[in-house]
Amino acid sequence: MSDFEDKVAIVTGAGGGIGRSHALALAERGAKVVVNDLGGALDGSGSGSAADNVVEEIRAAGGTAIANKSSVADREGAKSIVEDAVNEFGTVDYVVNNAGILRDKSFKNMTLDDFDLVMQVHLTGTAYVTWHAWPIMYEKNFGRVVFTSSGSGIIGSFGQANYAAAKMGMVGLMNCLCREGASHNVRVNCLSPGAETRMTASVPGSTSDPDNPRPEGNPALVSPAVLYMCSDDAPTGRIIRAAGGRYSSNAVFSNEGVNLGTDATYEDLIADIDKAMDLSEAKPPETRQRQRRQSS
Repeated sequence: MSDFEDKVAIVTGAGGGIGRSHALALAERGAKVVVNDLGGALDGSGSGSAADNVVEEIRAAGGTAIANKSSVADREGAKSIVEDAVNEFGTVDYVVNNAGILRDKSFKNMTLDDFDLVMQVHLTGTAYVTWHAWPIMYEKNFGRVVFTSSGSGIIGSFGQANYAAAKMGMVGLMNCLCREGASHNVRVNCLSPGAETRMTASVPGSTSDPDNPRPEGNPALVSPAVLYMCSDDAPTGRIIRAAGGRYSSNAVFSNEGVNLGTDATYEDLIADIDKAMDLSEAKPPETRQRQRRQSS
């Protein structure tokens, strides 16, 4: 049996694009999938039958799936996604948080409503769905959670302050939950994907066609990373970049810096600012902490 056989997966925002690819890939390998999608426009308005279409696609290929059309940004809606999984399949093993919207504008032109809504769907919605599934996974000592981050948050992107803030917020959420879940085999990771979808096609200047993506823009090339993050041998606390058949990892690094003592002043810092800011020998914080413990 594969790692995924008879596992129960929730994939949010799975009515098209990258989420659809995740749902199909999991179902193809034997997972039972809750396909969640509001089916609305990119700005979060409206609803439709996108989730039903993907469920039909999975079933036609011999897989098992049900549809859920609730909004992850609504507390009761998020709860219903997990309840549907439990009522239909008995449990939850994987939560792949993929749902998202865009309301791109430069920060000075962005309304606070646009900022709040994007944060609500991406970050808060991700937390809502995960929160409802967390006790189930924790109590049975198995669970895999995927947060969909983005290079827009990790690196930055003009005109996407709301989106980028939410995407980097997921990294912080992951950093905490991977620790909280470690003792109960609940592993939490972030995906940083790249593909040609409705979302990328909406970006000004984009030439991508979501209905006919270039080979290197195929959303299916992102899903192997998600399968790895859901597998029995999944890592935890990692950011995996997946785009165009290339897979890599992002991480936070820190340097040794300079210890100026408890009498440090601004002038002292400026005198040693180059050393404090030098990242040429930076290492992951966990590595540096381990080295300090070993040397003490």
